[in-house]
Amino acid sequence: MDPSTYKCYHVDGFDSRQHLENYMSDSPDMISEEDSVIFPIENLIKTFTEGYIKGDVLIDLSLGSIVHHLFAACEFFKHIVVLKMRDRCIMEMKRWVDERTGAFDWRHATILHVDVGENRDLLQDKEGKVRSALQHVLKCDLEKEDIMDPIVLPPADCVLSFVLLDAISKDQDDYMRYLRKFSSLLKPGGHIILIGGLDMTYYSIGKHKFRAFSYDEDFARKALAGEGFSIDRCEVQMRMDWNDHIDYKGMIFIAAHREK
Repeated sequence: MDPSTYKCYHVDGFDSRQHLENYMSDSPDMISEEDSVIFPIENLIKTFTEGYIKGDVLIDLSLGSIVHHLFAACEFFKHIVVLKMRDRCIMEMKRWVDERTGAFDWRHATILHVDVGENRDLLQDKEGKVRSALQHVLKCDLEKEDIMDPIVLPPADCVLSFVLLDAISKDQDDYMRYLRKFSSLLKPGGHIILIGGLDMTYYSIGKHKFRAFSYDEDFARKALAGEGFSIDRCEVQMRMDWNDHIDYKGMIFIAAHREK
């Protein structure tokens, strides 16, 4: 397929439920569980349990309607504010937060955070903590100078983003422009955590291909340094399985802080 015909996430949108089924489920046909579920969760648990990233407010800007990357954060932040560009993603996420019929089942991710043993109630307790913290799922407009205008958010202790920069940026300048908007949500000395796919040019949802900005570890490090961040943790995992649905070569996890 000609790359010029690829769709753009923030322009065209996609079926958020199909995205979850393809990339985040526990189905045997799931595309990349090791990379998209296990790798982020393990690194988030390590990072948060070290204790230097915590506070009152965490703001999440991530692709689609994912929740699993927020499970570790609920123990370290009083409030989690999720910002979405698409109404469909907000509806899908609120279905899980409100425990509505037909909500996506995240138990396979929850179990990575708790030692369940014979006590299945621990799963409900963990998901209940996430739901209690995650009471604000709001729409944003990343093309505005103030992406939340007219809503005023409190400055965040941490901004967390899963693959969204990859999906909305068309080149390096775009990536830096959006990164600057993400970081503007932080209080002085705040932290940012970025999780992305390396050398990715497209991903598929159903019959549609969506473009992705291709970058490497060196670019990601320099981008953060250029915005005044010091990197605290950087982990890279090369791709564990291969298929035609998506063409990334590895996953990157970066935690960084901005000097006060």
